[in-house]
Amino acid sequence: MSDQPASEPSDSLSSPLLSAEPLLQGYFAPLIVTLVLALFATTFLGQAFKIPSASMSPALLVGDHLVVNKFIFSGTGSWYDRFLPDRPIRHGDVIVFKYPYEDHPYYVKRVIALPGDRVRIVDQRVYLNGSPLKEPYAVYNSSSADPYMFDFPPKDTYLISGEITPEWSSTLQQDTHGGDLLVPPDEYFVLGDNRNNSSDSRYWGFVPRDAIVGEPMFVYWSFKGARPLPEAASFSQKLSNFGKALLDIPSRTRWNRTFHEVR
Repeated sequence: MSDQPASEPSDSLSSPLLSAEPLLQGYFAPLIVTLVLALFATTFLGQAFKIPSASMSPALLVGDHLVVNKFIFSGTGSWYDRFLPDRPIRHGDVIVFKYPYEDHPYYVKRVIALPGDRVRIVDQRVYLNGSPLKEPYAVYNSSSADPYMFDFPPKDTYLISGEITPEWSSTLQQDTHGGDLLVPPDEYFVLGDNRNNSSDSRYWGFVPRDAIVGEPMFVYWSFKGARPLPEAASFSQKLSNFGKALLDIPSRTRWNRTFHEVR
């Protein structure tokens, strides 16, 4: 408006123009502030994630929706580190991180070994720096024949399973010293609690420090998943299925896991 020459406005034009600015401010200013705060919170403070697999069962179940604390671990080098309460990563921490390969999906596992640690698995028992590790959270299935739960790292190259990534296959032997796997600087060895149903460091290697997003704090919602419904051929059937799915939400929600702390 400042670029236009000044003129005497008529009542019919001036009233709407004069009232529009505070009206827009009233509606859009709070919205913009909310969006900025939400963006700041999800970028620096917390973020929501959903558990898609049973690799961390029973600590985390398929359908658990988590709030992840993104500032809990120190040492990121970010400018805001000194303003937030943080701590180093510890043994036994459950972490969310970006998978080191492919499209970098988010994974959630438990930290078993820190940089400089030596780790070995013998007969379904994890040894950390030569001592057996107490793991009340770990679950094993005795019917599984997975060799990596009985002898890891493998003693010979020919014993390396074809299921592991090529990158890990080429470096696994280099990081093995005296029968133990030595964790390099700024790397972490992680395992899923459900050892028979987990893609973890045994199969694709270490987690880099800069790939770690944060620590799950609690489950804010846990949903078993919708019941199978008959295929809808018409709009009315689709509408009916939608209504049934909505009505199913209370019964399919695991209410006892609401605000369940992740440990």
